[in-house]
Amino acid sequence: MTTLIQYASLHPTPWKNGGGCTTEILASPPGATLDDFDFRISLATIAQSGPFSTFPGVDRTLSLVDGGSVVLDVGNERRVALSDREPVVAFPGEMPVSATVDGIPTVDFNVMTRRDRCSHQVERRVFRDYSELERRSALTVLFLADGDTLTVHSERERMSMVRFDAVVLDRDENWVLEAPQATVYIVDIIPEEDGEGTTWQ
Repeated sequence: MTTLIQYASLHPTPWKNGGGCTTEILASPPGATLDDFDFRISLATIAQSGPFSTFPGVDRTLSLVDGGSVVLDVGNERRVALSDREPVVAFPGEMPVSATVDGIPTVDFNVMTRRDRCSHQVERRVFRDYSELERRSALTVLFLADGDTLTVHSERERMSMVRFDAVVLDRDENWVLEAPQATVYIVDIIPEEDGEGTTWQ
């Protein structure tokens, strides 16, 4: 079933360290905590420099969608500067990561999957006027990262989105996206063949 998730209906939760907040968009299973989710899609506001929480056994993709730039030190392996030019980074959740902000809080689109249950792919797409989309996995989520409005329609349904809204797309539909200009993220959640508890399929 196609589901529109309106950002205006969501509620941010402050981080324990006071350095920002998180707004959950979608998680499975329903009611899952940060310790037992199969997957979690959220928006994170990074207001201060500091370390990220670690998530052993989890793969993460973080995408800058608003605000200033942020520099991530990922373990001892690499330093990544997220900006409008290079907005996306992927890393294992058990890796120690520290963020340095430039004084302007950032808003980041965060996808996490527990790797013994499922994996994910994230596509960033920038378009004008229209774009076509097919659902490609057990679960596909469309997120409007930039743009005032976006119309999503198939032969059977039509929905209007505003910035930071998300849509969980139906498996059997082909979709057309229409907007004067938009940046969207398309998230595919792929279950592991031997995963247990993937009730979201």
